[in-house]
Amino acid sequence: MDKTITAKRCSTCDSEFDCSADQSCWCMAFPPVMPADFTQACRCPCCLALAVEKQVAASIEQRGIEEMVELARPYRSASEAVEGIDYTLERGNYVFSRWFHLKRGSCCESGCRNCPFKDS
Repeated sequence: MDKTITAKRCSTCDSEFDCSADQSCWCMAFPPVMPADFTQACRCPCCLALAVEKQVAASIEQRGIEEMVELARPYRSASEAVEGIDYTLERGNYVFSRWFHLKRGSCCESGCRNCPFKDS
C-alpha cells in the first residue's frame, strides 16, 4: 500500500512539512504527554518537539518527577530515540532531553544539561 504524503503548513510557524496522517504520521513517534487540542491544526516536527518539551517541563512541575517517570516507563524499551524529542544535535554532540532522562528513570550522575532529577 502506498503512503499518501500531504503537504501541510505548520499552525505555529507557517512552514510547510509533509504529513501522512492517513497512514502513520511521523508525529506518532512523539510521546503522548500533551493533551489533544483539536482546535490546533498540525505542527511541523520542530514546533511540535518544542511544544512537547515545554509540556514535559510543565508536567514535572505540576505532577512531580515520580509521576512523570511512571508516564515515561512504557517508552523505555523504544528501539529508536526520536530526534527533537529524545535528543537534539548541537555541534555534532547529542544533547538528551528531559523526556529521554525520564524514560531512563534515574539520574546518571553525568551532569546532563536537561536532567530532570537534579532538582528533585
